[in-house]
Amino acid sequence: MPDYDTAAPEASPVKVLIAGGFGVGKTTLVEAISEIDPLRTEERLTAAGVGVDDLDGIESKTATTVAMDFGRLTLNQAGVVLYLFGTPGQERFWFMWDDLLHGALGAIVLVDTRRLDRSFPAIDFFENRGLPFIIAANCFHGEQPYTAEEINAALHLRDPNTPVLLLDARSREDVRSALLSLLDLLIAKAQVTMPV
Repeated sequence: MPDYDTAAPEASPVKVLIAGGFGVGKTTLVEAISEIDPLRTEERLTAAGVGVDDLDGIESKTATTVAMDFGRLTLNQAGVVLYLFGTPGQERFWFMWDDLLHGALGAIVLVDTRRLDRSFPAIDFFENRGLPFIIAANCFHGEQPYTAEEINAALHLRDPNTPVLLLDARSREDVRSALLSLLDLLIAKAQVTMPV
């Protein structure tokens, strides 16, 4: 007879930020992996953004996140539930990043190598606040002309051991692998700081 008094192990919540510049694929990444219908706060781009929003290289973009994206992923084998918060990419919404940072254990900084200069504010944000992060270079159209090593060198990361991965933000498997890499990083950092 089963022991009904034994509680199922409870999954630990882990808050993860998905950050990066305007138009790098943050909303797409959250949508690709979330087990729930993700919360999206997208609004259509309008003429009011002309001269404010730089659409160079992303001319087909028609909407933008104005607050955040939210998704969830349960990793039963790891015993965690990931709560994914996608940050807004436009500079005028960056004031929200500090609020979203509260309670986060780590981040994925999504970069677009076609517009790599747009990556530096997100990288600086996490480096300055000491939040562990990995870099994920989005392979638009399934292509990436640079290696992870070349991207790492171009970003001039304070910690040259910061993981740099290549992924397609539309691919559930790629995103899952990136999240697992972030969890590996968080576990390794926790083991270094744990008292003996």
